[in-house]
Amino acid sequence: MGDTVNNESARKKNFFKGLKSEFAKIVWPDKDTVTKQTIAVVSASVALGLIIAIIDLIIKFGLSFIL
Repeated sequence: MGDTVNNESARKKNFFKGLKSEFAKIVWPDKDTVTKQTIAVVSASVALGLIIAIIDLIIKFGLSFIL
């Protein structure tokens, strides 16, 4: 039974050591990159929202014309 407890604590320590080493490998983007990507995502979301709204209006008017 003592072996299992030691193995579990060793696994936890190894897990956190591995996690720390993986976080050290991350290359975080600089402020300019984050700003450009944020603008791109917001612009694409707004454009897609407008396209969906226009298609919705066309379908709505088309159905009301038919019915």
